[in-house]
Amino acid sequence: KVFYLPDTMANWPWPRAINPHYEAVKIETDAWFCSFKSVDSESLKAFDKCNTEHLRVGCDVMDMQLIIDEVTDRRTGSGAKEIVDIVLDALHNPHKIRPEGEHIIGEMMRQCSARAMQTMSMTCHPRFIDKFTIYLRAVAVEAIDREQKHCLSIDDNFFKYRRESSGILPWLALCAMEIDLPDEVFYHPAIVDMFECTADLVTVENDMLSYNREQASGTHYNSLITVVMLELGLNIGSAMGWASAYHTKLKERFINGLAKIPSWGPSTDILVKKYLDGLGNWVRASYCWSFDIERYLGPMTAEIQQSRLVPLLPKV
Repeated sequence: KVFYLPDTMANWPWPRAINPHYEAVKIETDAWFCSFKSVDSESLKAFDKCNTEHLRVGCDVMDMQLIIDEVTDRRTGSGAKEIVDIVLDALHNPHKIRPEGEHIIGEMMRQCSARAMQTMSMTCHPRFIDKFTIYLRAVAVEAIDREQKHCLSIDDNFFKYRRESSGILPWLALCAMEIDLPDEVFYHPAIVDMFECTADLVTVENDMLSYNREQASGTHYNSLITVVMLELGLNIGSAMGWASAYHTKLKERFINGLAKIPSWGPSTDILVKKYLDGLGNWVRASYCWSFDIERYLGPMTAEIQQSRLVPLLPKV
C-alpha cells in the first residue's frame, strides 16, 4: 500500500541556501555528538545523514532535540519526565557539574547551553531558554499521551500543543540569535502572528513527512494526520490532502502578514526584516532537511521526493 505525499513547498519564496561554514562546523558537531556515545549504531546512522559560532549552536541544538526525541520516544511517561527533568536542569544551569551516574544527556545539554549562552544576543538567550523549556515540558506531556494512547482533537488547542511538542519554538527564537529585537517588537501581535504561523507551517509539514515512520512505531497519536483521520473519518491520502490545503492557507497568511508589519523606525525595521527572512527561511530549511536525511522516509527518501509516493511501513 502506498500513499501520496503532497509537495507543499514548490512555490515558497525562500529558496534553499547552505551556510558556507556548514561542512567545517558539521565535522566539529559530529565529533562532539559522537563523543558521548548516547545512541546505538543504528540510530547514529540516521543522525549522520542529518557566522561559524551561531551555526555551531544551531547544529548542537539540532543534535540535542534529536537525542531528546530518540530517548523519550522509547520511555514511559514517567521515564520521559525523568529525562526531561535532567535536561531542564542542565539547560538552566550550564555551569553546574552534572551528578555522577546521571544519563549522559544531562552533560550534553549542559555543554550545549553553555556554548549557546556565549554567542547569542542579550535578548535572544532568555527567549531561547524559555522556548526550549516549553518544548521540554511538552515532550513530557506527549509521552504520557503516547503511553495512554490519548489522541487530541483539532479543537483541543491542537496546534498550540504541536507547536510546543514539535520543538520548533526554540528555533524561531534562534532566528534572532545575532540581533537584539526589543520586547515591544518581538511580542508585538503582528510579529507573534508571524511566529505562530511559521511554527504551524513547519509542524504541519513535519507531521506529513514523519507520519509513516510514526505510525509504524506507534508514536503517531498526536500527529496531525492521525487526528484528522480519526476526527474527520478520512484515509491517509485524504488526510494528507487536508493537511496540504491547511498548509496552503498558512502560507497565504504568512505572505499577507508581511504587509501588516508596522514600522519601528529605520534601524529597527532592518532587524525586523532580517528576523522575518529568518522565519521564512526556516520553513524552507526544515523541509529540505527532512529530505536530506533518512530519519522519516528511510533509504527511499530521494526517490520519494521525486515520485511523492510513500510505501506504507508495517507496524513494528
